[in-house]
Amino acid sequence: MAAAGAVSPIRLTREEFEVIAQEAYESLPDRFHATMDNVHIVVEDRDSASARRRVRLKPGSMLLGLYEGIPLTRRGSDYGVHPVLPDRITLFQRNIEDLCSSREEVREEIRKTLIHEIGHYYGMSEREIRDAGY
Repeated sequence: MAAAGAVSPIRLTREEFEVIAQEAYESLPDRFHATMDNVHIVVEDRDSASARRRVRLKPGSMLLGLYEGIPLTRRGSDYGVHPVLPDRITLFQRNIEDLCSSREEVREEIRKTLIHEIGHYYGMSEREIRDAGY
């Protein structure tokens, strides 16, 4: 998920950010929890140049989250027959904080970013996610 703009950012410790991220994930509808499998959610400080190139990020925008893995819609019947690495949703802490001036704004931005990246897990394109309101 990408966003542009900046406010007076809030700065949290990694532990504080991870607690908010866990609470945001737990606040998502049960259908997300019931159908997601083999996905790790991790936090990193900032996105990388290679991640920005991979998602073709517009200049001046920043990446708030990134889904990496095999979307459910592309998994064949042989998926999981052999061990597979977990899919990964990365939240970029400093990028999210740069857009927020309060803990509540961080919480809401994390929630929106998680929903957006989970959409990719379910095989939705950027356009489909935007059309769904995320």
